[in-house]
Amino acid sequence: MRYFVVAVGKARAPYLDDLQHYAKLLSRYARVDVIEVPDEDALRRRIPERAWICLLDSRGAAYTSEAFAGWLEERRQAGRDVCFVIGGAFGIELPHADHRLSFGPATLPHLLARVVLLEQLYRAHKILAGEPYHH
Repeated sequence: MRYFVVAVGKARAPYLDDLQHYAKLLSRYARVDVIEVPDEDALRRRIPERAWICLLDSRGAAYTSEAFAGWLEERRQAGRDVCFVIGGAFGIELPHADHRLSFGPATLPHLLARVVLLEQLYRAHKILAGEPYHH
């Protein structure tokens, strides 16, 4: 299974170190392609055609880490890549998204949401591998 993270904006400090850290940890478990784009139009063009589209949205479904791991396993069983979409400072609307994912009701800065996503993907894969994940 392959993940795509298509996000508006270029990673920068103070988030860049955390993004690189979690991308490296996650690389042991899954392939993750982070695609940074300058604007919403470019974002829409870079979403892979056959991927399951998951829009990060504070109004979306919220999961515990264990439930998120289960959700990812269902996607893996379905045999489709997952594309996580993160809008810019003002979010983005994607009416054709297959799913909307929330990391809570608060609106997060888009770069922080990207860090949380990579951390949760890493944690989910640790859970699925039966490895300890609280540290």
